[in-house]
Amino acid sequence: MTVPLVLASASPARKKLLHAAGVDPSVVVSSVDEAAVEASARDQYGELEPADVALLLARAKAEDVAGQVGNALVLGCDSVLELDGEVHGKPAGAEQALERWQRMRGSTGVLHTGHWLVDAREEGSGATLGATASTLVRFGNPTDADLEAYIATGEPMRVAGAFTLDGLGGPFVDGIDGDPSNVVGLSLPLLRGLVAELGLGWHDLRAPGIPT
Repeated sequence: MTVPLVLASASPARKKLLHAAGVDPSVVVSSVDEAAVEASARDQYGELEPADVALLLARAKAEDVAGQVGNALVLGCDSVLELDGEVHGKPAGAEQALERWQRMRGSTGVLHTGHWLVDAREEGSGATLGATASTLVRFGNPTDADLEAYIATGEPMRVAGAFTLDGLGGPFVDGIDGDPSNVVGLSLPLLRGLVAELGLGWHDLRAPGIPT
């Protein structure tokens, strides 16, 4: 029997990644106020490392949705780009996206994706566990005209770091060091490891009829 997985994310890229790997998740978007979660954590612990920000938000999303659904594994994810030691999520608008890309081009950044898994199955352990995957991204040197045209598509405003590897931003990424699925938004190998910690195999998530 397939173990049901609930994805606590509205990201179509994450759902597409899982589907391509044979997993057909349900989607329940969390109502977490990300800014409030970050502010509360800073008040309690001080400034957080970029990788910790991603994990903190992933956990908040997973645990929020786990409180709404039952009898499933619940996965929360959050991605941030670390550039020169600063944390960048989705840009607030076109102007900020252009400013960020003018800093990014010709440089390197690290894309951190936090993953948090909650075992909310009726017969499950109730375990809650997570980890962050980090991938080095080497950005190319797109022209101002290329950047303006790219930003006009609206894609950069919908994604952490204002770029995609698997979409319209792909031509502007020269290369990566690490897991490519992590840059897309969800590290499949890391998720497999988390599932294994629950005593399950990847095949337990496989939905009948979905090819891998």
